[in-house]
Amino acid sequence: MKISVILAHPNQESFNHAIAGAVLQALAANRHQVIFHDLYAEQFDPILPAEEIARDAELPAVIAGHCREIAEADGIIIIHPNWWGQPPAILKGWVDRVIRPGVAYEFLEGDSGEGVPNGLLKAQTALVFNTSNTTAAREVAIFGDPLEALWKNCIFGLCGVTDFQRRMFGIVVVSTEQQRKKWLAEVEEIVKNIFAATDE
Repeated sequence: MKISVILAHPNQESFNHAIAGAVLQALAANRHQVIFHDLYAEQFDPILPAEEIARDAELPAVIAGHCREIAEADGIIIIHPNWWGQPPAILKGWVDRVIRPGVAYEFLEGDSGEGVPNGLLKAQTALVFNTSNTTAAREVAIFGDPLEALWKNCIFGLCGVTDFQRRMFGIVVVSTEQQRKKWLAEVEEIVKNIFAATDE
């Protein structure tokens, strides 16, 4: 299977990067083809120019490449911290520029954009790993778990991805090395179970 892995964290020493390493190791062990992007390391430009908005817009080569990769992916894994109940701006910009009409979704004939789009992504499974410094109970009770709604309902659900799974790790800031090792082992187990070994 071809799996797209997107990482968004500016600190190379972060636990998000450790998660990405565990993800890549698990996918390699199960013999998947991986397309990996560390958005900060690549200095991905998150700003969507007006001329890119139209479905038939001529895209810069970098953006066209991202669009082609996400369209061809059999599975998608996103890794990012919970910042103010949102992804980092660089990842939101990636969504703006790459999860675009004609690539990830389309409006049906006669629908001028006011209806529910038809999902186009080939991937049937999306997995999101988040880190947080808020307890899970507080995240749900006080904030309503906005990242769950964003990725499951507002993005992947509308783009045709029917199997969505997400795991939030926290509280990271006070976690021990032993706890983080257990979390990374869990990451590998989750990835191996969801994206089983392949002979491809």
